[in-house]
Amino acid sequence: MSRIRDAALNRPLNEPVLLDAATEPVEAAPLGLDIRARIAEIDEARLRKDRLARLRRELAKRDYAGALLSDPMNIRYATGSRNMAVWTMHAPGRYVFVATDGPVVMFEFGTTRHLTEGLDTIDDLRTSIPWFYFLAGPRTEEKTALWANEIIALMAEHGAGNRRLAVDRCEPWGAQRLVDAGIRLYDAQEPLEQARMIKTPDEIMCLQLSMDVCDIAVDRIRRALRPGLTENQVWSILHETNIAHDGEWIECRLLASGERTNPWFQECGNREIQAGDIVAFDTDMVGPFGYLADISRSFVCPDKRPSADQRALYEIAQEQVLTNIELIRPGLGFRDFSERCWAVPEAYVPNRYMMMIHGVGFVDEYPTVAYLEDYADWGYDGHFEENMVVCVESYIGAVGGREGVKLEQQVLITANGAVPMSRAPFVDAMEP
Repeated sequence: MSRIRDAALNRPLNEPVLLDAATEPVEAAPLGLDIRARIAEIDEARLRKDRLARLRRELAKRDYAGALLSDPMNIRYATGSRNMAVWTMHAPGRYVFVATDGPVVMFEFGTTRHLTEGLDTIDDLRTSIPWFYFLAGPRTEEKTALWANEIIALMAEHGAGNRRLAVDRCEPWGAQRLVDAGIRLYDAQEPLEQARMIKTPDEIMCLQLSMDVCDIAVDRIRRALRPGLTENQVWSILHETNIAHDGEWIECRLLASGERTNPWFQECGNREIQAGDIVAFDTDMVGPFGYLADISRSFVCPDKRPSADQRALYEIAQEQVLTNIELIRPGLGFRDFSERCWAVPEAYVPNRYMMMIHGVGFVDEYPTVAYLEDYADWGYDGHFEENMVVCVESYIGAVGGREGVKLEQQVLITANGAVPMSRAPFVDAMEP
């Protein structure tokens, strides 16, 4: 049944730490010497420099004078700076102005400026002017005017007459002040996503490191899995392992068991897992250096052998992922891929996963590849390129069926095709 074997299967993996009992906390997973050494090997200065250069090339292609970025993912890509990333996703009080041909001006919370001082990608460090209501309250209009005046002045000083500015997140009353000053606003997400699409050699090292940490966690989950544990207890193993190995956060709560595996996207809870239940999960793990490890696995809880129906679901999902991985190669168009891809059996089409492929970097990124029948609604074309990292998805579960299987493999696109980055059990994983 297997036609693809992970190229990294023989790579040594840190010994996992197991759950001792359902009611006891997980022992702290030791930071293995191999992981510690590999973290130290990452040339962070080169990583930052190369990413900033890629962004500036994309800005120059579009004749933008610069970019104004508030999204913490984009700030980190452009500068390498990290400060309360999850909090600032909903409280955008720090931002950066990146001149296409000029300085990088970082605006940081006054009491946290020390976190960014001395960073080689930042030329000018200033105190930010938060203008969202939580911090500005009834002074929002005043703070918005101060914020806008500073951005207008930067454009006048470093735009060389170019009034085209790429912006990612900006409340309309702030945007209007920039427009009234003669600045033309454009979506920064396009140049950012295009810059982030092709990974530098250091980014590939970071992505592989994050995946190796994820594999440790998946191995621990599989060894710890037994009847009586709750979904939340099992899910906590991924979090603990990630944090212990210098990782950062988990994007979602996608672990389900038994009948909660169909349909997909039910978040984990306090359900006790029973012997013979399918336990399916999607890691969405932001690991070391902020890079994503995004794989899905489905296991059967021990003390009861997999049923024929469970094996059939798994084999179909596995066939979809393996077949589609084989198709990927540099130069292949997204629509061409959709036309040639593995055909989902009719019984599973209504509950199929929302997309077949998506890009990976800090988080889920461009591109997404739609099923052919979805192109009229939201699909778009493009082509795969060498040094892209993408995830190949499958969910197989019939409407009204008791269970479903979720599988996903993260792959690096090389000159010779797609190479899986994970060594966590995938092929024939339901075999005893």
